[in-house]
Amino acid sequence: MPSENAQVRIVATKPLSEDWGKLTKYTFDFRRRDGEWQRQSREVYDRGNGAVILLYNASKRSVILTRQFRLPLFVNQHSGFLLEAAAGLLDELAAEERIKQEAEEETGYRLEQVQKVFEAWMSPGSVSEKLHFFIAEYDDSRRTGNGGGLADEGEDIEVVEMDFSAALAAIRSGEIADGKTIMLLQHLALEGIL
Repeated sequence: MPSENAQVRIVATKPLSEDWGKLTKYTFDFRRRDGEWQRQSREVYDRGNGAVILLYNASKRSVILTRQFRLPLFVNQHSGFLLEAAAGLLDELAAEERIKQEAEEETGYRLEQVQKVFEAWMSPGSVSEKLHFFIAEYDDSRRTGNGGGLADEGEDIEVVEMDFSAALAAIRSGEIADGKTIMLLQHLALEGIL
């Protein structure tokens, strides 16, 4: 485990759960800026790294999103159904290879070319996951199926084609509230792609 200027010493680790992901309690010593060492403990959820992709069509000025149920939202007073860009865990594959598979599984579009635009840590206070962000242009000739995800993985995904300006308005209204999707929509807008 890397440490910057020997500012962190792991003292103990305690596995708390190893189900869908791993939840581990870490006890560590942290050297503060004033030079003093302070003992702290934190729980870290590790589910692996992931990738996300936003499909766009420049001539139609549209994007492809997915709508699916997310239990953590539901238990936090939300309907649980979220509009978002296609995404998934890397599962030991290279990010570009995995996101092409995930895009086809979820949206039904086979992509030859994808463009990586950045990487980001989405919840660094408690989750170890790093996301690789991609965009790709789609058109009807790339459609190989209906998408919808893999039923044996519990996925039941609705594919949503949305006008780009409507998607930006949906951020303002709160209809699109997923961080990774907001970041990719804003990237398209900032870069003048749509």
